Amino acid sequence: MTSSQPHAGSDRITNLDTVRGVATLGILVMNAISFGLIDAAYFNLDAAGSRSWLDWIIGGLGEVFIDQKTMALFSLLFGVGMVVFIERAEAKGVAALRLSLWRNLLLLGIGLAHALVWDGDVLTVYAICAPIVLLLRRRNPVTLLGLGTAALLSSAVAAVMTQTAVPATGEGLGSFWYADGGAIGDAVGLFLISDFFLRALGMMLIGVALYRLDVVQGTRPPAFYRSMVRWGLAIGLPLTMAGLAWQVAEGFSPNVSVAGLAPNTLATIPMALAYVGLISLWNQRTTTALHVRVRAVGRMALTNYLAQTVLGIVALRVVLERGDLTRSGIAAFVLGAWVLQLLWSKPWLERFRFGPIEWLWRSATYRTWQPLRR
Repeated sequence: MTSSQPHAGSDRITNLDTVRGVATLGILVMNAISFGLIDAAYFNLDAAGSRSWLDWIIGGLGEVFIDQKTMALFSLLFGVGMVVFIERAEAKGVAALRLSLWRNLLLLGIGLAHALVWDGDVLTVYAICAPIVLLLRRRNPVTLLGLGTAALLSSAVAAVMTQTAVPATGEGLGSFWYADGGAIGDAVGLFLISDFFLRALGMMLIGVALYRLDVVQGTRPPAFYRSMVRWGLAIGLPLTMAGLAWQVAEGFSPNVSVAGLAPNTLATIPMALAYVGLISLWNQRTTTALHVRVRAVGRMALTNYLAQTVLGIVALRVVLERGDLTRSGIAAFVLGAWVLQLLWSKPWLERFRFGPIEWLWRSATYRTWQPLRR
């Protein structure tokens, strides 16, 4: 069946695999906090998990360099992947739009199943946003960049506006901010949901724009990517550091609980662009064993993303009690999981064409079993 055959290895865009691999590994740094600590620790460094100076350093570095940024890369690459899929489907003469919608409906099912295990799932958000991206995919890159930027800006504005609805006592923040949990109020709950969707959709649209501009393919000259890195870090780092400094200066007061997220949201786009630039520069260098292994992680991104949840839940909630480890302990878990995924992805792909979940998803998409073994 010609329309469902996997594309040849020579047709792969290795830069996409590399960026996706880094994003997949990076997103675990965010998610592991949710696996191993109470909900509030994800947003509030002072809520739990920060018992020593090392914990505070790890938490601060995570806030500045990882939080929101690796999800932004993950979202950006998902938008690119949707366009690559539909373009290749169109080139094969199949009903590309219908096939893509069906593919994302299947992804919604995968995400809902994943959400039964862990409530931080992002696949459901991507699947729900997918029709919007498909509708806008043919817009010119400037329009896509503008819409994506507007989505993230609106989330930052919403954070500031939501803060005005939070009493000085912190009532309504609940488990979002406090170690003792409690119900999250309607205003904060609505913000958290809208923030999740707006950031994901915005970065997906930006990803499509960067694909149209031949940026994420890694084919631009090194000077172009060096400029991305310089400008991205020059704008993004001060913003994300200011957000953290604001919360620290206020003693993680409820008065900055939601508004304190806004600088980090504003920093997300420039930081993500800087990371794309850095990864692309690295990918342009002579291929090493590490390049190959990171690309393999990226080619199995869905499998590895779901495997991270299994590893995290088992290690940090079943073997250990949730909350037993501090941030430094969770960092050790992350390093161990990275080693495992870097070790298993390459040998798997040497024997098989796809990761196991990618293979099932592809088979269900085309409604026929796809060749798996090489």
